[in-house]
Amino acid sequence: MDNNRSGDLSYQEFRNGLEQLGYQASEEEYKNVFQLFDQDGSGNIKYDEFLNAIRPSMNKMRISLVEKAFAKMDKTGDGVITIKDLQGVYNIKSHPEYLNGNKTEQELFGDFIKKFEKNGSIDGQLTKEEFMDYYSGVSASIDDDMYFDLMMRQAWKL
Repeated sequence: MDNNRSGDLSYQEFRNGLEQLGYQASEEEYKNVFQLFDQDGSGNIKYDEFLNAIRPSMNKMRISLVEKAFAKMDKTGDGVITIKDLQGVYNIKSHPEYLNGNKTEQELFGDFIKKFEKNGSIDGQLTKEEFMDYYSGVSASIDDDMYFDLMMRQAWKL
């Protein structure tokens, strides 16, 4: 669909892609569907917006596990995980990059948080929304609830 390889879909690229897939609709219907995907109203569908629109929702059990993992790290309970929160639950001193002197504790904690940041917005804080969004993507790739449960419990020692 992304003919110009910009990483975004214009309305015309989106419409052409749907037509190539055999979808036929009125102009108004195409625009309505486009607006559902264009969550920020920019006039283009970003890759993340596209994935969010087609990704299935997590079930209650999975949401509960992700919330427990977030709560475990959010030591202050303010809904935001900072480097200070992480220092209480994540021992960086055994990380290979720390051991060989390539990175400091602060750099490694920052790297950890960056993995969850979205839309290129790197503020050094991890919100519950960012954490849930990250694990929603992980969840979409795991069919089995038991495997997701095991993965979360092992990763976060729940």
